[in-house]
Amino acid sequence: MSAQTPPATPSQPNRSHPDRKPAGFLSFTLHAHLPWVVNHGTWPHGIEWLHEAAAETYLPLLRVLGNLERDGIALNCTLNLSPILLEQLAHPVFKADFPRYLDRKILSAREDEAYFLSVSEFHYAELARFWQKYFTDALNDFNALNGDIIQGFRHFNDAGLIEIITCCATHGYMPLLGTDESVRAQVRTAVTAHQRHIGKHPRGIWAPECGYRPAGPWNYPVTQQDGTPIAPAFNRIGVEQAISESNIDFFFVDTHLVEESARTPSPYELRDGALVPSKDEPMTHNDYRRLYQPYYVDGAHTPDAQQHPVTVFPRDPSTGTQVWSGNFGYPGDSNYLDFHKKRWPGGHRYWSVTGPSVDMADKQPYDPARAAERTQAHASHFVHLAWEALNAAMHDAVPPILSSPFDAELFGHWWFEGPQWLEAVARTLQDYPIGIQLTSASDYLDQYPRAGFIKMHEGSWGAEGTNHVWMNPETEWTYAQIYPAELYLRDLCTAGTWKPDGHANQPTAERIVKQLCRELLLLESSDWQFLITTGAARDYAELRFETHMDQFNELKSMWQHLESHQSITHEQEERLAAVELRDSIFPDIEPDFWAAGSRQHRADERSHPATDAARRHTLPTADPPPRNGSSAQPTSPDPAPHSTYNPNPSA
Repeated sequence: MSAQTPPATPSQPNRSHPDRKPAGFLSFTLHAHLPWVVNHGTWPHGIEWLHEAAAETYLPLLRVLGNLERDGIALNCTLNLSPILLEQLAHPVFKADFPRYLDRKILSAREDEAYFLSVSEFHYAELARFWQKYFTDALNDFNALNGDIIQGFRHFNDAGLIEIITCCATHGYMPLLGTDESVRAQVRTAVTAHQRHIGKHPRGIWAPECGYRPAGPWNYPVTQQDGTPIAPAFNRIGVEQAISESNIDFFFVDTHLVEESARTPSPYELRDGALVPSKDEPMTHNDYRRLYQPYYVDGAHTPDAQQHPVTVFPRDPSTGTQVWSGNFGYPGDSNYLDFHKKRWPGGHRYWSVTGPSVDMADKQPYDPARAAERTQAHASHFVHLAWEALNAAMHDAVPPILSSPFDAELFGHWWFEGPQWLEAVARTLQDYPIGIQLTSASDYLDQYPRAGFIKMHEGSWGAEGTNHVWMNPETEWTYAQIYPAELYLRDLCTAGTWKPDGHANQPTAERIVKQLCRELLLLESSDWQFLITTGAARDYAELRFETHMDQFNELKSMWQHLESHQSITHEQEERLAAVELRDSIFPDIEPDFWAAGSRQHRADERSHPATDAARRHTLPTADPPPRNGSSAQPTSPDPAPHSTYNPNPSA
């Protein structure tokens, strides 16, 4: 067989291969996140963002997972449900308003149908019925879940069919946060929220924007208005240290951070007398594996971090372009539903992409059946690309892994056919034995070693691979306000005067300090800078940032009044209650997380039975074992019995 030619595709699916050993792995990671929009606007910017994502991404994804489960197939994706998204999906305002949103969509589709029939546009009338069914199915699924979308995902997580991981609490961009305590609090608050919603400690985390920064000297990148430094420079921790301290095993970075990194000796290699390699030594002597294996991150040298180094998975670029790009990738196919052209007032879409750079007026009617056919072809093409990327390493003793991370909302919301495509990829890999198996990040790490230690520089998956999207002349004013707020809150939480033995009016003091923590977390959301830089919703992002800054300063004034008078005014009490109601996130928030030097000690955490064995592995060298060496193969324990997901029990 040619090295460039994948195995021939059988004319009929092959489902009789239960003992087939994978030669390589494909791992989808879906990052589901929206900023806090509950109680902050409706349309065009506000809670309807959440409604659209729930109707067009989260419920369709649950439907796909249910379809696959019924046929004995696991997508095995790693799914990040960001903590602030979990808070919104569980919020009573969303649960009450979402059915009303779906009812409006159904009604507007009926009105569209009546209009199209009146002008003899029968194809468009049929599409209007398509939308009626689509949103009716969404409403039925939501009701069958008793309004609990999170529980739907928990089912598949508990069944071992997906792996749910966490993210920073409010999607704070860690490379630019101004105190170590703020970095740690984003992670620690996330873990607490994940355990409350998902019922388990997360093994992985999505670093927002795939942002990474190493430990080392750091100066604040903006100054005060008079040009003086906001605070002195200091030695900051690396992202991997905050992650390791919170008992998290892995995260993801963009391609270039691994490509531009060099292998470093592990502490255990040094302990055993290994020579320190040259700075120019490549990460692996088998370059074809460079992007298709996980690594330990070298950076944090505290005892905990050395004992529990964090793993990083690099993003594969070749397959990513096919899914991300609306110009060169699958979403730009002429048969797929066009995202931009909508019929108002209902906002339904009736037109296909039609072609590159086609004028809106020339868009052709959408054909769902033809689009579905294209998802099958594109799934086969994607599997072929994955095989090409992995093929050179598929005979190694340690199988390679291709990590393919995407924003979850890309599937269904931006690319309407995306969920169908994911299902088609899973079915293609199940039906045709080409040696590639779907896996989650944790499942792979439980079976195979890391490729060694690497030292990475600062960067992200944003434009230019740097911090530029979040720190630039258009956004630096936000950080000029965030940094003093972070320093103020650290001082306040360190003093501890809000605690029971520190203040005569302790209940009010605790309420104010906890809400200060919430407002700071919301200020730190990277979404505001992203929306400002891209111009996607600049006015809304600026308004939201200023709102949370104003509320932070209001709370600060309340605290100062409380300190001076041992109470707050009636007007302040009413305002405090209103802010608490509006931004009622993270009910179990812990101000001690922001106290100076506060950190999580892994020794205080109960161990993870599922990961104990993996942590006892001897740290490997940077290269995989020789091709003729023995290979650790994944075990196939009998899965624990679980009930089949059924969003509609009466079906």
